[in-house]
Amino acid sequence: MTARRNLLLVAAMAVSTAVGATPAAHAAPEPTVWQQMLAQQPLIHAADVIQAEVLRGTDTGFAGISLEQDHVALWWQGAAPAKITDAVERAEAKAPVTIEQARYSNAELRAAAAVIEARRGEKSPVHAIKIPADGSGLVLGTTSAAATRQLTSLVDVPVRTVVEEPLAPVSRQNDSPPWKGGATIVLGGTAACTSGFSVRTGDNARYLLTAGHCGNPGARVTDPTGEFIGNVGAKQSDHDILLIPTGNVVNQQYLGNGDSNTTTPVQGWGDVYTNEILCQSGVTSARETGGPVCNIKVLFFYADREDLVEGEQMNGQPAARPGDSGGPVYGPSSNGGVIAKGTVTRTAGARIGFQDFRTASRDFGVYIPL
Repeated sequence: MTARRNLLLVAAMAVSTAVGATPAAHAAPEPTVWQQMLAQQPLIHAADVIQAEVLRGTDTGFAGISLEQDHVALWWQGAAPAKITDAVERAEAKAPVTIEQARYSNAELRAAAAVIEARRGEKSPVHAIKIPADGSGLVLGTTSAAATRQLTSLVDVPVRTVVEEPLAPVSRQNDSPPWKGGATIVLGGTAACTSGFSVRTGDNARYLLTAGHCGNPGARVTDPTGEFIGNVGAKQSDHDILLIPTGNVVNQQYLGNGDSNTTTPVQGWGDVYTNEILCQSGVTSARETGGPVCNIKVLFFYADREDLVEGEQMNGQPAARPGDSGGPVYGPSSNGGVIAKGTVTRTAGARIGFQDFRTASRDFGVYIPL
């Protein structure tokens, strides 16, 4: 009960701060969205407790976690085991949690997705296979519902098709050492992208993380003035991420417009949850909008080889633009600064596809020190 009161108090403070600052006709939406993001922090902290236990175990009943308006929903097929209910009890010290019944587990839906993935082919109208957090079935993004019917008949789980535009790749002007996230980087002398985050590996080697489609291993990477940053190192093409080895980096990220010198500290990284509200700070969007693109709500996790996360800018604005690729996707830190959540990969209007930081950590063994 205390956790619920605290959560509602934070949300109420966010609303009163946003509405009471200036008359509604002159209020800027950005502070309101940021306060909504801050109000989600107790939910995220509670979800982190449950997620950690899910990742430690081998139970197959887990379907997903979603952030609801005033509580965390853990979707589970069948009865949750004792270690999960214990984790829920610990999580409730941070925010209210409910355990909801899921029709299918995440493992079952991923197995069904693998069948469709293996049969869809390169020219298939299906361009995305998505798993809702509630475990209700699969969602296929397609350019033709009729042409998708044969694929949906291959599996025994419910499949909903959505005719929508495929997400397409979205490939600050003069950064200097130590290199930071959110700056323009030029790979191979041609591709202009955005640096994501400064990361490290267990042996304390340092890198910039960005999008894989921006360049290939060995490509020379500079800032727009030609100042050398490093050469592309490890790359995971399916997940669209790569590392640029460069010793002189710092845990800072650019904010503001395309020419801004304003930075904020990156206070580690965190998992991503359905309904979480995030921002992205790609260079092109910063130039065109005067700041980061926020109010991006997480909708789906993909179950195909790219394994992306899909979100949507809730005001209908472009979620990302060419040149934002590799840029930081992030949420607020309760202690000030931001928490790394992922890097920009694809966009289609208000929709965005990004790679979550946990995947980069799993692929490359990278982390962001606190």
